[in-house]
Amino acid sequence: MCPPATDSTVTGGTAPALELRGIDKRFGTVHANRGISLSVARGSVHGLIGENGAGKSTLMNIVYGFHQPDVGEILVGGRRVHIAAPHDAIAAGIGMVHQHFMLVENFTVLENVVLGVEQGAVLARSLAHARGELEKLARDYGLDVPLDTVVSELPVGVQQRVEILKALYRRAEILILDEPTAVLTPQEADALFKMLGRLRAEGKAVILVTHKLREIMAVTDRVTVMRQGAVVGEVATRDTSPRELAEKMVGRAVLLRVEKAPAKPGEPLLAVRDLEVRDRLGVARVKGVSFDLRAGEIVGVAGVSGNGQSELLEALAGIRAPARGAITLGGHDLVAQNFGPRERRRLGLAHVPEDRLRMGVVTKFSAEDNAILGYQDRADYQRGPLLNRASIRADCEKKMTAHDVRPALPLLRISAFSGGNQQKLVLAREIDCDPQVLLIGQPTRGVDIGAIEFIHKKLVALRDAGKALLIVSVELEEILGLADRILVMNNGEIVGELARADANEEKIGLMMAGVKEAHA
Repeated sequence: MCPPATDSTVTGGTAPALELRGIDKRFGTVHANRGISLSVARGSVHGLIGENGAGKSTLMNIVYGFHQPDVGEILVGGRRVHIAAPHDAIAAGIGMVHQHFMLVENFTVLENVVLGVEQGAVLARSLAHARGELEKLARDYGLDVPLDTVVSELPVGVQQRVEILKALYRRAEILILDEPTAVLTPQEADALFKMLGRLRAEGKAVILVTHKLREIMAVTDRVTVMRQGAVVGEVATRDTSPRELAEKMVGRAVLLRVEKAPAKPGEPLLAVRDLEVRDRLGVARVKGVSFDLRAGEIVGVAGVSGNGQSELLEALAGIRAPARGAITLGGHDLVAQNFGPRERRRLGLAHVPEDRLRMGVVTKFSAEDNAILGYQDRADYQRGPLLNRASIRADCEKKMTAHDVRPALPLLRISAFSGGNQQKLVLAREIDCDPQVLLIGQPTRGVDIGAIEFIHKKLVALRDAGKALLIVSVELEEILGLADRILVMNNGEIVGELARADANEEKIGLMMAGVKEAHA
């Protein structure tokens, strides 16, 4: 049953799938959406882009019923609708796949799909009905998933397919995808875009919220640009360019490449020898890895997600204990001496984790509390047995200014910041402690084009100041832009090492697929 509709202003097949008129929304002093009007055609992929904090997610959360607009109206198929909650949006044919998935991790795929739309009191009937429909949807859209597997056991790329299947099972005609490739490998992203093409061909409308201009150019028909809560441009994708879109997003010219002088590597600061890391089931995830990380260089680790990069990073940071091997920093064997994250920080090793929400921040804490996590025992943060709140707040304000964190409100809960601004604060926390070695997992995951440029400049400046950086990224373009030397991992092993001058996407791609360097 659809939400109540008022008088129709547009009828027939020519009506837009979705139309927003004058949507305005405030959260206290923050004016998140400013009189936004937007029209999305049936049978199209419509891009929605903008800087972190531009109001994109707020707007889509209004469409999906998580927030109510202060002013404005929503039309679906030409009919005005009132969407008070997500179940109203679902009833109106709107589905949404969030950047951070809304799945029950200890339920199976099948149980997650039927959750909330069970057909009667007998669950077995609902599951049997859903199984048949899902098998057909999976065939039609190339979304194969193991229906009886518990969600927590699935890779993130497969979890995203589950979210899309949930929306299609609920008969979504309008599908909102919020940063859908932030957690996907290039291969998974390609599969997603093929699926979007099938949806478009069937007459469904897709809204693609993303920071990645290459994806916008590749898969969308039209694109709307937002800045500071307002629409600043809308154009047919074929009539624009990445540079033009970037300038609209940021309000200034943006470098779409990393500018840096040749590296001047110094002495090794971190040495890794014959490192083996096993998971909780005893399966080797990192197998006999050895390398050096030198002062004044950026080393990139490339590989398809799940090939040991995450476990390597966690072992180097002291979060995961290796089964064997040595990690040497500042004359100390960190493994033999059983040094954890705190001791490693004191030796000059800092870590920006891959998953900022699970390991980088505490979402219920304020920005200023998150800005000192791991460093709260520093003398300048103390006042006797208590924390020095004035010092901590002043320090957070300084970090926010230096790293362009928006809004610059230290007392605001970190969960209220966009993903990109959370990432900038985590980077600020680790960079400002002046580490000798910086480990970074996915430095610009879910970050907009302007913030990417800012973060890349910060990382290059650290390298030029004589620091050693190890960067793990699934974005080959990022690895090629930042790294002076590239290590490629496959199945837990380093299968190749390339100087940047000798590297290209084809060579790295072959190695990522398991082709050894000599044959690549």
